[in-house]
Amino acid sequence: MVYSLRRLHAFQPNTANAKLLINSIESWKKLEHSNIVQLRQVFTTKAFGDNSVIFVYDYHPGSQTLMTQYFSNQSSNTSSASNSMNGYSTSSRPYSQQQSQRKLLPESLLWNFIIQISSALRAIHSSGLSCRAIDPTKIIITSGSNSIGAHSSTCPQEYPRLRLSGCGVFDVLTHESFLQANNPKVLLQHFQQEDLLAFGKLCLCLACNSLTAGAQRDNWQQSLELISRSYSADLRSLIFYLLSYKSNSGTTHTINDIMPMIGARFYTQLDSLYQRDDSLVDNLSKEIDNGRVLRLLVRLGAINERPELQLDPNWSETGDRYMLKLFRDYLFHQLTDDGRPWIDLGHIISNLNKLDIGSQEKICLISRDEQNILIVSFAELKRCFDSSINELML
Repeated sequence: MVYSLRRLHAFQPNTANAKLLINSIESWKKLEHSNIVQLRQVFTTKAFGDNSVIFVYDYHPGSQTLMTQYFSNQSSNTSSASNSMNGYSTSSRPYSQQQSQRKLLPESLLWNFIIQISSALRAIHSSGLSCRAIDPTKIIITSGSNSIGAHSSTCPQEYPRLRLSGCGVFDVLTHESFLQANNPKVLLQHFQQEDLLAFGKLCLCLACNSLTAGAQRDNWQQSLELISRSYSADLRSLIFYLLSYKSNSGTTHTINDIMPMIGARFYTQLDSLYQRDDSLVDNLSKEIDNGRVLRLLVRLGAINERPELQLDPNWSETGDRYMLKLFRDYLFHQLTDDGRPWIDLGHIISNLNKLDIGSQEKICLISRDEQNILIVSFAELKRCFDSSINELML
């Protein structure tokens, strides 16, 4: 099994509270969700010359982060004096100068992202945990089209699949803050509110296609105005609601509050998942057929003219094996009228399928010297086939 290992340096565990720390880790390990990278194990090691802690996650090959996919040009042009918002950089240029230089993402794509991330947050918060890593560098795209131009309402199955990565890291690193708090439940509620605020900032950045949009509070009003001009009122209301936690002190929000704002868009997401499921089932059925035909070919090759019998005529030139030998020639050694080899994949696959089901259809088998002609059905060939392979396996 291949896993992804995340190493953190100079970790100092508190052995006095090891049981509580283990309980926190176990809570994350039990949390399974389609939009969360599964945490498998956490252990400490001195293999690197210090006290390192290693987080073991499921590995998703070929994945990219939201930062790489949608903000790579912006992050590569940042200056050394850039600001930081939740771990990713923002340009030092005035925000008003950047608004006219960006290409906005389709609204259907934004709602797809919102539904996936909110679903993951709902599962995390319902388990009494907080993510604390709602960040474009910690959200990965594990499948789906990476081309913005391919995203459209007519191809919902092409939307990217998002997963929150790095979950559980902050709970382990800052576990002492929970123990020292007078009321851990209040601290957990605070972290969950911070998740919603970070989610709102991320939505703001994606909707404006700018890292600067959510970096500073002074930019929020201009960003919301841009969203009002470019997107639906529902999207603006949702983002405003997520950002309003800090502006309305004492207000407690939950991830469930945004579900009515998403509304019937859940049906679009559900339809997309069903379409993808149908596509996967169709492809799987094709692979099953391919495997079935391969098994037939392998067994047919094992029966015909076995070399260890030194072409024993009692094996290959009489009875059941002789008909299978002629059937082999019927499949692969056909000739055109002018004597050239005739190779037709459809002919081969079709006849192998008929052999597999034992069709009553009859075919004409001719020996290479054209002295023997047999009219047999696929049902008779299947009986010979089963009898011969069973004799080999005894």
